[in-house]
Amino acid sequence: MAHTHDAEDPACAVAHSEAPAEPAGRTLVAVFASPVAECLLRFGAELGFRPILVEPDPERRIEGFTAVTGLGAWLDATADVVLTDHHREEIGPVLRDVLKFPVRWVGIMGSARHTAPHVRALADLGVPPEEIARVHRPIGLNIGSRTPPEIAVATLAGLIADRNARPGGFAF
Repeated sequence: MAHTHDAEDPACAVAHSEAPAEPAGRTLVAVFASPVAECLLRFGAELGFRPILVEPDPERRIEGFTAVTGLGAWLDATADVVLTDHHREEIGPVLRDVLKFPVRWVGIMGSARHTAPHVRALADLGVPPEEIARVHRPIGLNIGSRTPPEIAVATLAGLIADRNARPGGFAF
């Protein structure tokens, strides 16, 4: 039986490759080269995000992506920023500096069962509590993800739900 679809539904036409998807107009910034960052950037590019890797350490890279070492004008109201390693000593200074930009969303990977290391790091740097509260943790939809691809999918699904004003959300 042939599939029929409503010619008036643009989403159906996109799904069947009969019409191009509209660009998302969003930037996905993965901070710190990691297996999760690699999946986020690759999958994010497929989903219409402009992928940017920020890696302060010039020795750490992800094949296929040019890393920038500093923050730039692309950290605007279209930017979703994800810190992909909560063990790096640079999390405080990096987050402090990211929070100075008008980014749309910022989050850091980490389990809800453990103390968030970024809170103390930011407080020690004098970042006000209302700015610290802008940092989401944990990130992604609560789907029990464990592997880098699963974490990336959960994170991107949450960002897409948010982008499309849907209730997917980040609640745990």
